[in-house]
Amino acid sequence: QVRLVESGGGLVQPGESLRLTCAAPTAITSVFRPTTKAWYRQAPGKQRELVARLAPSGTTWYADGVKGRFTISADNSRKRVYLQINSLEPEDTAVYYCYLDNSWGQGTQVTVSP
Repeated sequence: QVRLVESGGGLVQPGESLRLTCAAPTAITSVFRPTTKAWYRQAPGKQRELVARLAPSGTTWYADGVKGRFTISADNSRKRVYLQINSLEPEDTAVYYCYLDNSWGQGTQVTVSP
């Protein structure tokens, strides 16, 4: 398994933006690069859900509720995965988790409140 460390969460107001970062310091670059990367989130009382995925080809997928507001990207040389979140809504409040190579990070809390 790969150690993943998420950061960038916080308490923000509706309409603001955040950029979440997932670092994979122990990943081997040759493994990190061709691996599908994903961000999930888990809101209180709800199941963890996939919100964004980045395939090695560069193809992205987004959940319906975040299309146009979330952008997933990766810097393979730095072994980092990013999730840019714009126009945050209270419904985006959740713990956000990075996933790749069958590994999970510890999550980073995003709270959207007036």
